[in-house]
Amino acid sequence: MAEPLQAEVAVIGGGIVGLACGLHLAAEGKDVLLVDAETRPVGTSAGNAATIAAYNCVPVGTPGVLRTLPNLLLDRDSPLALRWAALPSLAPWLIRFIRQSLPGPAAANAAALAALLHRSLAAWNDLAAEAEATELMRPTGAMYLFPDAAALAGTEWNRARRDAGGIRQFVVEPAEIAKLEPALADWRGPGIHFPDATHLVDPALMLQRLRAAIAARGGRIIRGEIMSLAVEENGVRLGGPSLSIRAGAAVIAAGAWSRGLARQGGDAVPLETERGYHLEYAMDTPLLSRPVCPIRFGVYLTPLAGRLRAAGTVELGGLNRGPTLRRAELLDRAARTVFPDLPPPGPLWLGFRPSLPDSLPVIGPSRRSTRVIHAYGHGHLGLTLAAVTARNVAALLRGGTAPDRLTAFSPQRFG
Repeated sequence: MAEPLQAEVAVIGGGIVGLACGLHLAAEGKDVLLVDAETRPVGTSAGNAATIAAYNCVPVGTPGVLRTLPNLLLDRDSPLALRWAALPSLAPWLIRFIRQSLPGPAAANAAALAALLHRSLAAWNDLAAEAEATELMRPTGAMYLFPDAAALAGTEWNRARRDAGGIRQFVVEPAEIAKLEPALADWRGPGIHFPDATHLVDPALMLQRLRAAIAARGGRIIRGEIMSLAVEENGVRLGGPSLSIRAGAAVIAAGAWSRGLARQGGDAVPLETERGYHLEYAMDTPLLSRPVCPIRFGVYLTPLAGRLRAAGTVELGGLNRGPTLRRAELLDRAARTVFPDLPPPGPLWLGFRPSLPDSLPVIGPSRRSTRVIHAYGHGHLGLTLAAVTARNVAALLRGGTAPDRLTAFSPQRFG
């Protein structure tokens, strides 16, 4: 049998969080071995809404969502959907989600996210510079669109949480929306403008730049699936099909596939999967300068290089089922609510978001050893929080105090 691969730090996962951690550690001079189970070089993290949403502190579970949850789950056009065949396995997660949607827990979750989000954009600016990818970022803000004043009024709780978290947001009327985005001159409802947001013009290219930067600093990236994790006296032993690794420390950043490894590290984390979708519309000239979300549909319209992406919605249903084609209809309808004359879209894309019932990621050492660090469960904020997560992971592995208070994100918060 071949000798195991050796590394100072093994990073499990080649998505945006794993790559951000790998580059941060490699830039510090660590001997990094990143293990990527994706068969494609850019994987799931290339299919998001491409928005570094430093304003998005409101968790998925809120008192408003709780009040309307039955209607949301039963409405076929709802931005929140459940694959009912998965209900038995999802029931424990849903019970936790309901509890976390109560006013007290939801407000605490929003405050925790806001504190982490405050440093997310600065961390991303540093990471992009390290990867020589600053030109891929567009600091043009983002905007929510509402069909009417009543719909905006219904978001009072959410706006109060952002205000409490010190997040800048400005209500804008149709005339102001048209100044910000001339292509929205026909929009008749109000909006909310978030000036402190950035988007990527090419998420796949950003991932490629991160990979190249890791390699340029001596890090290694290999294909493989890690299925076993064991803490030893002087390090961590990892194993998978035709793969054996001994590392001084390990970072679990395997996204929606992290739960089993977390349990082997001593932590029972109620991680579930949100199935995310997107459609893309080819165009030479961008219709927008920033991401725009028609809030009724929960869909982001993001201008990318040579195309407009419609991404979003929440579908609970696990990792092993194919796409729900009705999601494509919903995405297309949302996009045409804003731009009726769009060309036919490209194929429907499906990816998997690692989701916790409180909408907070898991960042921190495992119960069994400070040599094993959790870094997953970011839900809709994987891209947004990747760089700030990497900064905290690096600090934990140095044996110091993390720059951000991580108590709310501890893997032990679930008992």
